[in-house]
Amino acid sequence: MDKIKTTNYLLLIIVIPILFYLLKILSFIFIPLVFSMFIALLFLPILRNLRRRKVPKYLSIVLVLLLIVAGVWMGIELIKLSSKEILTSDSHFFDKAQLKINSLVGSLESFFGIQQVEGVKTINKYLNKDVILNNLSPTVSFISKFLTALLTTTFFVVLWLAESINVERLINRTLLKQKHTSIKTFRKIEKDLIKFIKVKFLVSFLTGIGTGLACYFFDVSFPIFWGLFAFIINFVQMVGSFITVILLSIFAFVELEISSILLFFIISITSVQILFGAILEPIFMGKSFSINIIAVLVMLMFWGFIWGVPGLIMAIPITVFIKIILEQFPRTKIISDILSGS
Repeated sequence: MDKIKTTNYLLLIIVIPILFYLLKILSFIFIPLVFSMFIALLFLPILRNLRRRKVPKYLSIVLVLLLIVAGVWMGIELIKLSSKEILTSDSHFFDKAQLKINSLVGSLESFFGIQQVEGVKTINKYLNKDVILNNLSPTVSFISKFLTALLTTTFFVVLWLAESINVERLINRTLLKQKHTSIKTFRKIEKDLIKFIKVKFLVSFLTGIGTGLACYFFDVSFPIFWGLFAFIINFVQMVGSFITVILLSIFAFVELEISSILLFFIISITSVQILFGAILEPIFMGKSFSINIIAVLVMLMFWGFIWGVPGLIMAIPITVFIKIILEQFPRTKIISDILSGS
Protein backbone atom coordinates (compact mmCIF):
# COMPACT_ATOMS: atom_id res chain seq x y z
CA MET A 1 0.00 0.00 0.00
CA ASP A 2 2.85 2.39 0.89
CA LYS A 3 4.62 1.49 -2.36
CA ILE A 4 1.49 2.34 -4.38
CA LYS A 5 1.14 5.66 -2.53
CA THR A 6 4.84 6.51 -3.16
CA THR A 7 4.47 5.57 -6.84
CA ASN A 8 1.43 7.82 -7.20
CA TYR A 9 3.31 10.76 -5.66
CA LEU A 10 6.27 10.19 -7.98
CA LEU A 11 3.97 10.02 -11.01
CA LEU A 12 2.30 13.24 -9.89
CA ILE A 13 5.69 14.98 -9.59
CA ILE A 14 6.55 13.87 -13.14
CA VAL A 15 3.13 14.60 -14.70
CA ILE A 16 2.63 18.18 -13.36
CA PRO A 17 5.75 19.71 -15.02
CA ILE A 18 4.91 17.90 -18.27
CA LEU A 19 1.35 19.26 -18.10
CA PHE A 20 2.54 22.86 -17.63
CA TYR A 21 5.12 22.40 -20.39
CA LEU A 22 2.32 21.29 -22.75
CA LEU A 23 0.19 24.28 -21.68
CA LYS A 24 3.07 26.57 -22.66
CA ILE A 25 3.97 24.83 -25.93
CA LEU A 26 0.33 24.44 -27.04
CA SER A 27 -0.69 27.93 -25.86
CA PHE A 28 -2.08 28.73 -29.33
CA ILE A 29 -4.83 26.16 -28.61
CA PHE A 30 -5.28 26.43 -24.83
CA ILE A 31 -5.48 30.25 -24.65
CA PRO A 32 -8.47 30.50 -27.07
CA LEU A 33 -10.04 27.40 -25.45
CA VAL A 34 -9.93 28.78 -21.89
CA PHE A 35 -10.79 32.34 -22.93
CA SER A 36 -13.77 31.11 -24.96
CA MET A 37 -14.98 29.07 -21.97
CA PHE A 38 -15.17 32.23 -19.82
CA ILE A 39 -17.03 34.06 -22.62
CA ALA A 40 -19.47 31.16 -23.01
CA LEU A 41 -20.07 30.96 -19.24
CA LEU A 42 -21.01 34.63 -19.25
CA PHE A 43 -23.71 34.06 -21.88
CA LEU A 44 -24.97 30.64 -20.73
CA PRO A 45 -27.69 32.12 -18.42
CA ILE A 46 -29.05 34.12 -21.39
CA LEU A 47 -29.01 30.95 -23.49
CA ARG A 48 -30.90 28.99 -20.82
CA ASN A 49 -33.43 31.80 -20.45
CA LEU A 50 -34.09 31.76 -24.20
CA ARG A 51 -34.55 27.98 -24.11
CA ARG A 52 -37.05 28.29 -21.25
CA ARG A 53 -39.01 30.59 -23.54
CA LYS A 54 -38.93 27.73 -26.09
CA VAL A 55 -36.65 29.56 -28.52
CA PRO A 56 -34.98 26.99 -30.84
CA LYS A 57 -31.41 26.05 -29.88
CA TYR A 58 -29.79 27.24 -33.12
CA LEU A 59 -31.65 30.59 -32.94
CA SER A 60 -30.56 31.08 -29.30
CA ILE A 61 -26.91 30.54 -30.28
CA VAL A 62 -27.26 32.98 -33.21
CA LEU A 63 -28.77 35.65 -30.93
CA VAL A 64 -25.98 35.24 -28.35
CA LEU A 65 -23.32 35.39 -31.09
CA LEU A 66 -24.94 38.59 -32.41
CA LEU A 67 -24.66 40.08 -28.89
CA ILE A 68 -20.95 39.17 -28.81
CA VAL A 69 -20.41 40.61 -32.32
CA ALA A 70 -22.20 43.83 -31.26
CA GLY A 71 -19.86 44.13 -28.25
CA VAL A 72 -16.78 43.56 -30.44
CA TRP A 73 -18.08 46.10 -32.99
CA MET A 74 -18.51 48.72 -30.25
CA GLY A 75 -14.93 48.05 -29.12
CA ILE A 76 -13.61 48.47 -32.68
CA GLU A 77 -15.54 51.74 -33.07
CA LEU A 78 -13.98 53.06 -29.84
CA ILE A 79 -10.51 52.10 -31.10
CA LYS A 80 -11.20 53.85 -34.42
CA LEU A 81 -12.44 56.94 -32.55
CA SER A 82 -9.32 57.07 -30.36
CA SER A 83 -7.10 56.53 -33.42
CA LYS A 84 -8.85 59.38 -35.24
CA GLU A 85 -8.35 61.55 -32.14
CA ILE A 86 -4.58 60.96 -32.31
CA LEU A 87 -4.27 61.34 -36.10
CA THR A 88 -6.26 64.59 -36.24
CA SER A 89 -4.26 66.26 -33.46
CA ASP A 90 -1.93 69.10 -34.42
CA SER A 91 1.83 68.66 -34.60
CA HIS A 92 2.42 71.08 -31.71
CA PHE A 93 2.14 68.30 -29.13
CA PHE A 94 4.52 65.99 -31.00
CA ASP A 95 7.11 68.77 -31.42
CA LYS A 96 6.89 69.60 -27.72
CA ALA A 97 7.06 65.92 -26.81
CA GLN A 98 10.15 65.43 -28.99
CA LEU A 99 11.95 68.34 -27.29
CA LYS A 100 11.20 67.01 -23.79
CA ILE A 101 12.08 63.43 -24.71
CA ASN A 102 15.33 64.57 -26.36
CA SER A 103 16.19 66.50 -23.20
CA LEU A 104 15.34 63.51 -20.97
CA VAL A 105 17.22 60.97 -23.13
CA GLY A 106 20.18 63.38 -23.37
CA SER A 107 20.35 63.61 -19.58
CA LEU A 108 20.23 59.82 -19.26
CA GLU A 109 22.98 59.43 -21.87
CA SER A 110 25.19 61.89 -19.98
CA PHE A 111 24.50 60.04 -16.71
CA PHE A 112 25.41 56.62 -18.17
CA GLY A 113 28.35 58.01 -20.19
CA ILE A 114 26.88 57.25 -23.64
CA GLN A 115 28.63 59.20 -26.41
CA GLN A 116 26.38 61.77 -28.11
CA VAL A 117 26.62 62.32 -31.88
CA GLU A 118 26.91 65.97 -32.84
CA GLY A 119 24.18 67.24 -35.17
CA VAL A 120 21.92 64.21 -34.64
CA LYS A 121 18.78 64.56 -32.53
CA THR A 122 18.97 62.24 -29.56
CA ILE A 123 15.64 60.49 -30.10
CA ASN A 124 16.35 59.97 -33.82
CA LYS A 125 19.22 57.62 -32.97
CA TYR A 126 16.71 55.23 -31.42
CA LEU A 127 13.87 55.80 -33.92
CA ASN A 128 15.71 55.66 -37.24
CA LYS A 129 14.50 53.88 -40.37
CA ASP A 130 16.42 50.66 -39.67
CA VAL A 131 14.95 50.36 -36.16
CA ILE A 132 11.42 50.90 -37.50
CA LEU A 133 11.91 48.32 -40.29
CA ASN A 134 13.35 45.80 -37.81
CA ASN A 135 10.27 46.23 -35.58
CA LEU A 136 7.85 45.97 -38.50
CA SER A 137 8.15 42.20 -38.89
CA PRO A 138 7.29 41.40 -35.22
CA THR A 139 4.31 43.79 -35.46
CA VAL A 140 2.95 42.00 -38.55
CA SER A 141 3.55 38.63 -36.83
CA PHE A 142 1.68 39.84 -33.72
CA ILE A 143 -1.32 40.99 -35.80
CA SER A 144 -1.36 37.65 -37.64
CA LYS A 145 -1.27 35.68 -34.36
CA PHE A 146 -3.96 37.92 -32.84
CA LEU A 147 -6.34 37.36 -35.79
CA THR A 148 -5.70 33.59 -35.68
CA ALA A 149 -6.41 33.53 -31.92
CA LEU A 150 -9.59 35.58 -32.46
CA LEU A 151 -10.93 33.17 -35.09
CA THR A 152 -10.01 30.14 -32.93
CA THR A 153 -11.70 31.71 -29.89
CA THR A 154 -14.86 32.38 -31.93
CA PHE A 155 -14.88 28.75 -33.08
CA PHE A 156 -14.54 27.47 -29.50
CA VAL A 157 -17.25 29.86 -28.24
CA VAL A 158 -19.69 28.33 -30.75
CA LEU A 159 -18.72 24.83 -29.54
CA TRP A 160 -19.22 25.79 -25.86
CA LEU A 161 -22.60 27.43 -26.55
CA ALA A 162 -23.77 24.52 -28.70
CA GLU A 163 -22.68 22.21 -25.84
CA SER A 164 -20.39 20.27 -28.14
CA ILE A 165 -17.91 20.87 -25.30
CA ASN A 166 -19.82 20.49 -22.02
CA VAL A 167 -18.00 21.72 -18.89
CA GLU A 168 -20.43 20.02 -16.50
CA ARG A 169 -20.06 16.64 -18.22
CA LEU A 170 -16.27 17.09 -18.44
CA ILE A 171 -16.00 17.79 -14.67
CA ASN A 172 -18.23 14.79 -13.94
CA ARG A 173 -16.21 12.36 -16.04
CA THR A 174 -12.68 13.51 -15.19
CA LEU A 175 -12.71 14.92 -11.65
CA LEU A 176 -15.75 14.42 -9.45
CA LYS A 177 -17.49 11.40 -11.01
CA GLN A 178 -20.69 12.15 -9.10
CA LYS A 179 -23.52 13.74 -11.06
CA HIS A 180 -25.11 15.72 -8.22
CA THR A 181 -21.74 17.07 -7.00
CA SER A 182 -20.71 17.88 -10.58
CA ILE A 183 -23.87 19.91 -11.20
CA LYS A 184 -23.48 21.73 -7.87
CA THR A 185 -19.79 22.48 -8.54
CA PHE A 186 -20.46 23.63 -12.10
CA ARG A 187 -23.23 26.00 -10.91
CA LYS A 188 -20.85 27.48 -8.30
CA ILE A 189 -18.08 27.91 -10.90
CA GLU A 190 -20.54 29.52 -13.29
CA LYS A 191 -21.98 31.84 -10.61
CA ASP A 192 -18.58 32.98 -9.27
CA LEU A 193 -16.97 33.47 -12.67
CA ILE A 194 -19.96 35.40 -14.04
CA LYS A 195 -19.88 37.57 -10.92
CA PHE A 196 -16.14 38.16 -11.35
CA ILE A 197 -16.44 39.04 -15.06
CA LYS A 198 -19.40 41.38 -14.51
CA VAL A 199 -17.75 43.20 -11.59
CA LYS A 200 -14.41 43.40 -13.42
CA PHE A 201 -16.09 44.79 -16.54
CA LEU A 202 -18.06 47.37 -14.51
CA VAL A 203 -15.00 48.45 -12.49
CA SER A 204 -12.83 48.63 -15.64
CA PHE A 205 -15.54 50.64 -17.43
CA LEU A 206 -15.80 53.14 -14.55
CA THR A 207 -11.99 53.32 -14.33
CA GLY A 208 -11.81 54.08 -18.07
CA ILE A 209 -14.43 56.82 -17.77
CA GLY A 210 -12.72 58.30 -14.69
CA THR A 211 -9.31 58.28 -16.40
CA GLY A 212 -10.71 59.81 -19.60
CA LEU A 213 -12.50 62.57 -17.66
CA ALA A 214 -9.33 63.35 -15.68
CA CYS A 215 -7.42 63.75 -18.96
CA TYR A 216 -10.20 65.97 -20.35
CA PHE A 217 -10.43 68.28 -17.30
CA PHE A 218 -6.65 68.66 -16.98
CA ASP A 219 -6.32 69.22 -20.74
CA VAL A 220 -4.17 66.14 -21.32
CA SER A 221 -4.24 65.06 -24.97
CA PHE A 222 -6.12 61.98 -26.23
CA PRO A 223 -8.62 61.44 -23.35
CA ILE A 224 -10.60 58.84 -25.35
CA PHE A 225 -7.45 56.82 -26.05
CA TRP A 226 -6.32 56.92 -22.41
CA GLY A 227 -9.81 56.03 -21.16
CA LEU A 228 -9.92 53.03 -23.51
CA PHE A 229 -6.37 52.04 -22.52
CA ALA A 230 -7.26 52.21 -18.79
CA PHE A 231 -10.41 50.10 -19.42
CA ILE A 232 -8.50 47.34 -21.26
CA ILE A 233 -5.38 47.20 -19.07
CA ASN A 234 -7.48 47.14 -15.89
CA PHE A 235 -8.44 43.53 -16.70
CA VAL A 236 -4.89 42.61 -15.66
CA GLN A 237 -5.39 42.31 -11.90
CA MET A 238 -3.28 44.69 -9.77
CA VAL A 239 -0.60 45.19 -12.45
CA GLY A 240 -2.96 47.07 -14.80
CA SER A 241 -3.54 49.92 -12.34
CA PHE A 242 0.20 50.54 -11.91
CA ILE A 243 0.80 50.48 -15.67
CA THR A 244 -1.96 53.07 -16.30
CA VAL A 245 -0.72 55.46 -13.60
CA ILE A 246 2.96 55.18 -14.59
CA LEU A 247 2.45 55.55 -18.37
CA LEU A 248 -0.09 58.36 -18.06
CA SER A 249 2.12 60.20 -15.55
CA ILE A 250 5.07 60.00 -17.99
CA PHE A 251 2.83 61.19 -20.82
CA ALA A 252 1.51 64.09 -18.71
CA PHE A 253 5.09 64.99 -17.71
CA VAL A 254 5.94 65.30 -21.43
CA GLU A 255 2.90 67.45 -22.20
CA LEU A 256 2.31 69.51 -19.05
CA GLU A 257 4.71 71.87 -17.35
CA ILE A 258 6.13 70.71 -14.01
CA SER A 259 3.73 72.47 -11.64
CA SER A 260 0.86 71.88 -9.24
CA ILE A 261 -1.38 71.00 -12.24
CA LEU A 262 0.81 67.98 -13.07
CA LEU A 263 0.82 66.93 -9.42
CA PHE A 264 -2.98 67.21 -9.09
CA PHE A 265 -3.43 65.26 -12.34
CA ILE A 266 -1.27 62.38 -11.05
CA ILE A 267 -3.19 62.44 -7.74
CA SER A 268 -6.50 62.35 -9.69
CA ILE A 269 -5.66 59.32 -11.84
CA THR A 270 -4.19 57.53 -8.81
CA SER A 271 -7.38 58.26 -6.83
CA VAL A 272 -9.50 56.83 -9.66
CA GLN A 273 -7.51 53.57 -9.54
CA ILE A 274 -7.73 53.38 -5.73
CA LEU A 275 -11.45 54.21 -5.60
CA PHE A 276 -12.56 51.64 -8.16
CA GLY A 277 -9.82 49.00 -7.86
CA ALA A 278 -8.95 48.96 -4.16
CA ILE A 279 -12.26 50.05 -2.57
CA LEU A 280 -15.31 49.36 -4.76
CA GLU A 281 -14.10 46.17 -6.48
CA PRO A 282 -13.56 44.19 -3.21
CA ILE A 283 -16.96 45.44 -1.94
CA PHE A 284 -18.72 44.27 -5.14
CA MET A 285 -16.88 40.93 -5.15
CA GLY A 286 -17.82 40.14 -1.55
CA LYS A 287 -15.95 38.19 1.11
CA SER A 288 -16.94 34.80 -0.32
CA PHE A 289 -14.96 35.60 -3.45
CA SER A 290 -11.82 36.78 -1.69
CA ILE A 291 -8.44 35.40 -2.75
CA ASN A 292 -5.24 35.84 -0.76
CA ILE A 293 -3.16 38.70 -2.20
CA ILE A 294 -0.03 36.50 -2.17
CA ALA A 295 -1.92 33.85 -4.15
CA VAL A 296 -2.98 36.56 -6.63
CA LEU A 297 0.63 37.69 -7.14
CA VAL A 298 1.92 34.11 -7.48
CA MET A 299 -0.80 33.22 -10.00
CA LEU A 300 -0.18 36.40 -11.99
CA MET A 301 3.53 35.59 -12.24
CA PHE A 302 2.90 31.91 -13.01
CA TRP A 303 0.24 32.34 -15.72
CA GLY A 304 2.07 35.39 -17.08
CA PHE A 305 5.13 33.17 -17.55
CA ILE A 306 3.08 30.36 -19.12
CA TRP A 307 0.81 32.42 -21.44
CA GLY A 308 2.12 35.99 -21.38
CA VAL A 309 -0.44 38.84 -21.42
CA PRO A 310 -3.46 36.51 -21.93
CA GLY A 311 -2.25 34.59 -18.88
CA LEU A 312 -2.18 37.79 -16.81
CA ILE A 313 -5.78 38.54 -17.86
CA MET A 314 -7.08 35.03 -17.14
CA ALA A 315 -4.98 34.32 -14.01
CA ILE A 316 -7.71 35.18 -11.48
CA PRO A 317 -10.63 33.37 -13.22
CA ILE A 318 -8.40 30.29 -13.55
CA THR A 319 -7.51 30.56 -9.85
CA VAL A 320 -11.21 30.77 -8.94
CA PHE A 321 -11.90 27.69 -11.09
CA ILE A 322 -9.07 25.72 -9.39
CA LYS A 323 -10.13 26.93 -5.91
CA ILE A 324 -13.72 25.70 -6.35
CA ILE A 325 -12.55 22.30 -7.65
CA LEU A 326 -10.12 21.90 -4.73
CA GLU A 327 -12.96 22.66 -2.26
CA GLN A 328 -14.70 19.45 -3.32
CA PHE A 329 -11.99 17.12 -1.99
CA PRO A 330 -11.13 16.80 1.74
CA ARG A 331 -7.41 16.33 1.02
CA THR A 332 -7.12 19.47 -1.13
CA LYS A 333 -9.54 21.69 0.80
CA ILE A 334 -6.64 23.07 2.84
CA ILE A 335 -5.05 24.38 -0.40
CA SER A 336 -8.36 26.06 -1.25
CA ASP A 337 -8.40 27.67 2.20
CA ILE A 338 -4.84 28.97 1.67
CA LEU A 339 -5.86 30.46 -1.68
CA SER A 340 -8.82 32.24 -0.09
CA GLY A 341 -6.77 33.37 2.90
CA SER A 342 -9.12 31.79 5.41
